[in-house]
Amino acid sequence: MSEVNDFKDLRIWQKGMDIAKQCYFLTKQFPKDELYGMVQQIRRSASSIPANISEGYGRRSSVEYKRFLNIAQGSINELQTHLFLAESVGLCDKKDIESLINDLQSETRMIISLIRTLEK
Repeated sequence: MSEVNDFKDLRIWQKGMDIAKQCYFLTKQFPKDELYGMVQQIRRSASSIPANISEGYGRRSSVEYKRFLNIAQGSINELQTHLFLAESVGLCDKKDIESLINDLQSETRMIISLIRTLEK
């Protein structure tokens, strides 16, 4: 296992960043009239995932870290909802979000695992 010297070394943060990047690329294809609607909501909730992971890590308290990991998990749930809605109203196809949904489920498992580790 590699040493963690900084939040950027965390696989959970790196995965969160990958998810956020995927969301930025996905929303580039959305209509311009969604720029301040669904595009903004998806990008905001996606960027919140790694942001909360890094903020929690920086608090240097397991209680605070767990709190921010739970906030990141809430952002994952919010993002999934936005993606499902975007697909259901025709802003994207199911195939466009399948990989993202799988990545979000993987990120959830990583968050749960990290929370359990911090609770020990």
